[in-house]
Amino acid sequence: MKRICVYCGSRPGIRPVYAAAATDLGKLLAERRIELVYGGGGQGLMGLVANAVLAHGGHVIGVIPHALKTPEAVHPGLPDLRVVAGMHERKALMAELADGFIALPGGFGTYEELCEVLTWSQLGFHGKPIGLLNTAGFYDSLLHFFDHATTEGFVRPANRQLVLVEETAATLLDRIIALA
Repeated sequence: MKRICVYCGSRPGIRPVYAAAATDLGKLLAERRIELVYGGGGQGLMGLVANAVLAHGGHVIGVIPHALKTPEAVHPGLPDLRVVAGMHERKALMAELADGFIALPGGFGTYEELCEVLTWSQLGFHGKPIGLLNTAGFYDSLLHFFDHATTEGFVRPANRQLVLVEETAATLLDRIIALA
């Protein structure tokens, strides 16, 4: 496992536990010598996970569309920032660079990125592990919806199992590494 792509919010959320989870994950990635691939932002959980990786001697690759490359948005200390034409190219490059995926709490962009790599996996476009860091039960409702879609026959049970779910970064990272 050389690199993990992390999807997460460009905002910190209202509960300090989300920031702690992002910082913990970043520290663990650096300690295990796993590079971070992420959206290149300097704010919210995005900035916190990148800061933690960098603070503990790890490597970070940020991928950002040209339209979002503003001094306010981009993390100022990235050693490797890749600027692409648009969001589709961004997501494709992030997926190509990564050996696995983790979603922390976030908003619509995080959900969309997560669901896209899940879809790509179920279609056989990649076989990389995908995990949800379910900090403080943040993803409980989404997981319930995934279960409902499975019960109703829209998601195959085998595809529902593509989502690894844990409450702590260390446990999730262990499971992802075991599958890589």
